[in-house]
Amino acid sequence: MRVAVSQFATSSNSQENLASCIRMIGEAASCQPSLIVLPEFCNTLFSSTQPSYVDHDQAWHEALALDGPFLKAIAEQAIKHGCYIVINVTLRRDDVRDFPENEQDDTITSNIKSNIKSNISVTSCLFSPLGKLINQTDKQILSKHEQDFFCNAKNVTEVVATPLGKLAMLTGDDSMSFEASRTLASSGAQLLCNSINSFAIDQSHLHDPARAFENNIFIATANKVGSLIPLAQSQEYLSEQIQDDLASFNMAVGQSQIVSPDGKVLAKINNNDEGFTFADIDLPVVETDTKIGLNNKVRPDGTLITQQLRPELYQKLTANIKPAESIRKSLQQQVPITANVAIFATYKSNEHAIEDVCQYIENNLTDIIQLPELFFIADKDITNDAQQRAHIESLSKQLIEQVSAVLRPFQYLCTSLVIEGKHQAVLISDKGLLATQAQLHFCQRYQWTDLGDALNIVELPLEQGSICLAMLTADDANIPEIVKIATLHNIHLLLVPFDIQQACEVEYSLLSRAAENRICIVAASREKSFANDVITKTVTNNIYGKNKVKEQKSTGLIANLTTDPALLPQWRSQKFNGYINQPLVKLQYGKITKAVVHPIAACSKLKY
Repeated sequence: MRVAVSQFATSSNSQENLASCIRMIGEAASCQPSLIVLPEFCNTLFSSTQPSYVDHDQAWHEALALDGPFLKAIAEQAIKHGCYIVINVTLRRDDVRDFPENEQDDTITSNIKSNIKSNISVTSCLFSPLGKLINQTDKQILSKHEQDFFCNAKNVTEVVATPLGKLAMLTGDDSMSFEASRTLASSGAQLLCNSINSFAIDQSHLHDPARAFENNIFIATANKVGSLIPLAQSQEYLSEQIQDDLASFNMAVGQSQIVSPDGKVLAKINNNDEGFTFADIDLPVVETDTKIGLNNKVRPDGTLITQQLRPELYQKLTANIKPAESIRKSLQQQVPITANVAIFATYKSNEHAIEDVCQYIENNLTDIIQLPELFFIADKDITNDAQQRAHIESLSKQLIEQVSAVLRPFQYLCTSLVIEGKHQAVLISDKGLLATQAQLHFCQRYQWTDLGDALNIVELPLEQGSICLAMLTADDANIPEIVKIATLHNIHLLLVPFDIQQACEVEYSLLSRAAENRICIVAASREKSFANDVITKTVTNNIYGKNKVKEQKSTGLIANLTTDPALLPQWRSQKFNGYINQPLVKLQYGKITKAVVHPIAACSKLKY
């Protein structure tokens, strides 16, 4: 099937917006698509950063009736071009703008009535090629200003089976966290149609590829261009706040795109100009004929993702969290502004690797040293042999003894070891083994280990204060559910000794975990090389030259949080660069990678 995404600007005039929708549908139809996805708020202007309506009367006036001429015209376009169309609009959920009985009296001023909220939803509508409205999905996550004018979702998102395949719709910030996409992917979705209205590039550069990769699905995102508020208001805001900076909080950035299940961008409009792009994708109707979808996602070692997910464990761990106690405990801590972290990746094995690490510790003052998963073992396949595991366990004990002997007070080392026959992450201090975290999710390369049923949160004293951290090893950090649970415990830092299996784990997944949960991450791996498809675009609209394939080296990273001037006034606020919450990243390179992280920034939990 051919999927097209379109981006364009809107105004406060419904008729102008309808004309824009029809014009852009017509342009996108020139490539003969099976499906066209349009942006969010196609019938109006709305910004998440400041009030966009004068009052509730305006919100009601600009909202549409489900059976009104606007949506009837869109249905006619679906018939005319013989394709499915996804369009997001604000919908009146009542026939009339009603008022409470005590405010029906004519003596009540119009000013009071104009401030009474109406029943209006932000809704994505799916029209079939026959012009039938076959699905309505109300927006799941409303921003503060959206909550002022719109009601919460009633038509919850669901998977729609069509002759093209299984489709579902996302809206706005739904893709900025994993939950909505995961729910739909678990229900069989193969393609998510994502209508957004954004001034930031976080979704196109980070979250869309992460959602596609972690769920093994396609994502087609259509964004607005132009001002997100009335032009006069926008010009006033620009002149006062950011002085002609076009990457402002009220200028949509476009960047509409179509992403494949491996996180690769198939087609993209790399600007904020009006236009469309398209890609040909395969969504076989018979599920056994396709490798698309969460139920068909296979890790490189042969592990099915459905073998890894443990919803009962997540429910149990979430139920055991006591939010008030956890928050109070976090606030009572003296959280340090900075912490020195380092990734150390030795190229040696066995006893020589342990000696190499000890030598590094003796010559460095780093607070936290992160090593890869079973760092002293080059070939992890040997762990499947019981005798080899016994030797690895002996080396693990030796490592703890030797490392603790050279660590200084308030200095720590994290890696994964085999202890009592189990593969687990460990944290070592100058006093010995400080904390352990059993592997929580099955993977084929460690199929011999028993899995843990608890998530250990470590309160770690540093010289300048204390931080809360968690450790995850093997494939655990690739599972967004367990990282979210760790975040609910108010951790500042996630330590990840792992063995990278796919480049997207670092390029998208771990970065998305840091951004959506607002935590620092230090993840170390032995270096791996992966084949990288490089697509050279020769002309516009998804016409490509011959693909080139080259080797891409991948390792771990240190993900720090962007500074928050409100939290730390001494940090200067940088000019807006297009990102709301992009982590500051230092990729692991060579034997030693050092960085300073800001655990105190995790305390703010300011996501978007």
